[in-house]
Amino acid sequence: MDTDIDLATLGQRIRHARKAKGMTLGELAQAVDRAPSLLSQIENGKREPRLTLIQVLAGALGVDMADLLKPEAPSHRAALEIALTRAQVSPLYASLGLPQVGVTSKLPTEALEALVGLHAELERKASEQAATPEEARRANAELRQRMRDRDNYFAELEETASGLSSAIGHTKGPLTERGVNDLTAHLGFTLHRAGDLPRATRSITDLRNRRIYLPLPSHTNHDPRTIVLQTLAHFALGHSEPENYADFLRQRVEVNYVAAALLMPEAPAVDFLQRAKSAKALAIEDLRDVFAVTYETAAHRFVNLATHHLGIPIHFMRVGEDGIIYKAYENDDVTFPADVTGAIEGQMVCRYWAARAVFSAGDRYASHYQYTDMGRGTYWCTTHVERTSDGDFAIDVGVPYAHAKWFQGRETTVRATSSCPDPSCCRRPPEGLAGRWAEHAWPSARVRSHLLAALPPGTFPGVDDTDVYTFLDRHAPA
Repeated sequence: MDTDIDLATLGQRIRHARKAKGMTLGELAQAVDRAPSLLSQIENGKREPRLTLIQVLAGALGVDMADLLKPEAPSHRAALEIALTRAQVSPLYASLGLPQVGVTSKLPTEALEALVGLHAELERKASEQAATPEEARRANAELRQRMRDRDNYFAELEETASGLSSAIGHTKGPLTERGVNDLTAHLGFTLHRAGDLPRATRSITDLRNRRIYLPLPSHTNHDPRTIVLQTLAHFALGHSEPENYADFLRQRVEVNYVAAALLMPEAPAVDFLQRAKSAKALAIEDLRDVFAVTYETAAHRFVNLATHHLGIPIHFMRVGEDGIIYKAYENDDVTFPADVTGAIEGQMVCRYWAARAVFSAGDRYASHYQYTDMGRGTYWCTTHVERTSDGDFAIDVGVPYAHAKWFQGRETTVRATSSCPDPSCCRRPPEGLAGRWAEHAWPSARVRSHLLAALPPGTFPGVDDTDVYTFLDRHAPA
C-alpha cells in the first residue's frame, strides 16, 4: 500500500462510509469475510490493510476506492478524533505523565473541540519556549550571510542616521551629550536615570509618557550615548515588537548600525578614512580617538565602511579570554570555525590566531599586530583587548595580506601558522602532554548557559515582563 496514506484518516473514512450505509461492524466483516476484530483495528488506524482488502471494502460499502483513500477526514468530528488521537501519542503529552482520554462515540463533540484546542495551545507554548540554541545560531548565520551579501553596508540605515544627524546639526567630530539630548527631544522623548532597572535590561522606554530610562553611569560597561542612540533608533526605524527570534536579531543589528552611524556620521568618517588610506596609515585607534568612541564601536563602524568605500575586504571578531567567539563577520574568505548550521558564535577560535594569541602577549593591552598563514592565504590582523566587568575581550580586525599595506602596524614581524580546522593544528594536545594526563584529568566545565540552554520565551528574550511593568509603575509620573 502507498506509505503516504494516513492510517487514522483511512480508518475514519471506512467507519464513516460504513455508518452512512447503516451497517454494523459485524455485518461489514461478514460481507468481506474478515474478522470483526481486524476491521476494528483498521477503523482505529492501528492496522494497515492490503490494497486488495480496501478494494473489497469499497465494494461492500458501495463507494469508490478513491473515496476511501482521500487524505481529508470525512467530517469535522472525524478530524477532531484524529487530532486528539495523534496529540495523545505525541512525546510532548507523554512527558506529562497524564492518562489518555478514550476517543469513543460517547465523547461529546464539544469536549473533543476543547481537548484538541488545549493540545494545540500546549504545543504552541512548547514551541515558543523551545527556541533552541541551534535555532538561534541558524537565525544568526542567515542574518550574517545577508550582511555579507551587502558588505555590511546598509544605505537605507545610513540615510536614516544622516537625516537624524542633520536635524540636530551634527556634521563632524564627537557627538556630545548635548547632541544626544537634542536628538532625544527631536524624537519626542525625555531621558531619566534610574538605579533600579531590571538586570536583564539596558534601557526601558515608557511609550505612554515618552520617557527613556537609563542605568546610572556606574552601573554599565557601555557608553551611555550608545544605549540612548540604540533605543532611539528603534523608533526612528519604525520597529514594532519582534515577531520571532530572527526578527529580534535583525532589529538589534539595525539599531547597533544606526547608533554607530550617529556617533560617526558617514561623510566625515569616510573622509577621514580615505585620507588615512592615502597616507597608508589606517588605524582603528585613530578612528576611535577622532570620534571619542570605544575601540569596539570604532571597529564595528570601520567594518561598515571599509569594503564599500575603501575597497578593502575584511573580517571582525570579538573573542573572550577562553577563546570563544562572541561576535564575528567576514567578507574576505577567512575560514572561521563554524558548526553544522553555519553559526560561528560560540565556536572556539584557533589558539594561533591573533584574537587569541593576544592574551598571551607580554602586554595584552598594547596594540597587537600579527600575520597569520592559513589554508586560504595570509591575513594581517590588528587586535585590541578591552576590559569589561565580564572579563577581557579581544576586538580583532583583519584583512588579506595584499591589503595590509594600508594600515599602521603592517611592519610587524609577529607571524603564526594555522591549519585549523585540522585537529592537528591546536585542538589535539601534544602527544607527550596527553600521555602524561589523558587518563588523569577530569575538569569540571563551566557551562555557558547562553549557548546551551533553551532561549528564554517572550517577545524580548530574557526579559521578565513583570519586572519591566513593576519598574514602570514605580517611576511613571502621577
